[in-house]
Amino acid sequence: MVDRVAAFLPRSAVAVTLGLLLLPIAFGLLGTLLPAFGYLPALGGVALSLNPFRALFATPGLVPAAVLSLVTGLVATILSLGITLLFVAGFAGTPVLARIQHLISPLLAVPHAAAAFGLAFLIAPSGFLIRLVASLFGIERPPDILIPHDPWGLAMIAGLVIKETPFLFLVTLAALPQVDLAPARRLAASFGYGRIAGFVYLLWPALYRQIRFAVYAVIAYSSSVVDVAVILGPNLPGTLATRLVQWMNDPDLSVRFLASAGAVLQLGVTLTALLAWFGLEKVSAMVRRALSDRGYRFLHDLTVRRLAMIAVTIIGASVFAGLFLLGLWSLAGLWQFPDLLPRDFTLRSWMITLPRIGDPLVTTLIAGLVSTLIAVVLTVGCLEREMQTGRRGGDRSLLLLYLPLIVPQIAFVFGLQLLFVGSGSDNRLAALILVHLVFVLPYVFLSLADPWRALDRRYEIIATALGRSRLSVLISIRLPMLIRPILTALAVGFAVSVGQYLPTLLIGEGRLTTITTEAVALASGNNRRVIGVYALLQTLLPFLAFALAAFLPAVLHRNRREMRV
Repeated sequence: MVDRVAAFLPRSAVAVTLGLLLLPIAFGLLGTLLPAFGYLPALGGVALSLNPFRALFATPGLVPAAVLSLVTGLVATILSLGITLLFVAGFAGTPVLARIQHLISPLLAVPHAAAAFGLAFLIAPSGFLIRLVASLFGIERPPDILIPHDPWGLAMIAGLVIKETPFLFLVTLAALPQVDLAPARRLAASFGYGRIAGFVYLLWPALYRQIRFAVYAVIAYSSSVVDVAVILGPNLPGTLATRLVQWMNDPDLSVRFLASAGAVLQLGVTLTALLAWFGLEKVSAMVRRALSDRGYRFLHDLTVRRLAMIAVTIIGASVFAGLFLLGLWSLAGLWQFPDLLPRDFTLRSWMITLPRIGDPLVTTLIAGLVSTLIAVVLTVGCLEREMQTGRRGGDRSLLLLYLPLIVPQIAFVFGLQLLFVGSGSDNRLAALILVHLVFVLPYVFLSLADPWRALDRRYEIIATALGRSRLSVLISIRLPMLIRPILTALAVGFAVSVGQYLPTLLIGEGRLTTITTEAVALASGNNRRVIGVYALLQTLLPFLAFALAAFLPAVLHRNRREMRV
């Protein structure tokens, strides 16, 4: 009986996981497509029509907004992947890479909005960088230059690059053991190829196949991002995604038809970006083969490697400096330009903010913890099913885990919002947890899958031979031995949930707010002290989760030498 239960639960976990991923996306897209074609009986739309699209294409500034979303998404991805490739190609297999990995890893815990606020405080006309040189050049007033919110989206691209480069860097490092690095290095060096050229010719094609879906996820996110666009992106015109959020929150409910048509257009923009990237893949492969066939060795690549090192250093320093400025502004008293530091420090901003932060904090914790716990349970069930079937790499249907990362959030979350409103249900918290789960589950699975598969199965074979059931082996052997990666996956999922802005904004409808939605809402107010408090709290929550993920196993395994890290 126990074995039957142990066999049934993993099978049901796979079905539930796929259902929780596919059904919200399918119903969300349907809930977006129908109003986009004029069908929404609750608002008087009882027949299919192209009027919403006619109104959309008649909207002033639509084309620049769509082009801006497309270009910023592609440029940010190209820069992030290019920096990652050059640095890994130049320093893979060296102690430098290991040291940088330890410095870059904590950046995954920083939400996009917090990193964007920190960058804004750093590069703004009255920001810290200008203050550093103000005394040298006699600058007494902030220069009249639009740096955040510049019309070309350069600040927004920079904000995306400093967050997506660490992500791609760590994904690449996770895939690096799948290729034969050392033999390829020796072979390339023996034929006189430079480190970067040898890496690109011999290893990059196989490595890129391992990280391709992660790159697609970066393209989809960057071309449809809202929070970073609100904080750093242009205002007139804004990106297409920010325009859509404005239409979705318009008091005139008839604008929902226009917003739905715009969401379909955003889906088209993201698909265009992915198709353009697919074309770039083909072109870059042809260029790589042509250079390789002609024997270009690029032996003298020291300058390129140094530039890659400088770029990675600047990215890491920008995020950490931004976090330092968030903390500094949250404690700042009088801080006039061009003073390098505040004239005094005070807890006044914290004392004013803390009484109002209770409800958003509780919502953040409940949505993050519940969605992450559910995601971990489902992930364990799916991976256990993989162990039972013996299929290395798991069920191919689980490739659909990448779907929520590739489909733009705004394209289906808006449809889910309309469905939740139409259902008449007032249980917004359950709906919020469900939507967060859609985005948390893929990251939890990707975080836990490799450690789960890497555990030596001989422990289970011995336990089974001694008469232990599958369920008993799972609970008493596999889970305790994998407590560290499980807690890490929990921390990753919680960090993803904390950073969710658009799903919380749309599903919560103002009734439920989190630390992230409150922080982004303050972007237009320009009160740096209050922004510093909210953005710092938004960053501290994931950091605490990762700290616990590192501390608890150390305590549990303090008497087990082989389980220590």
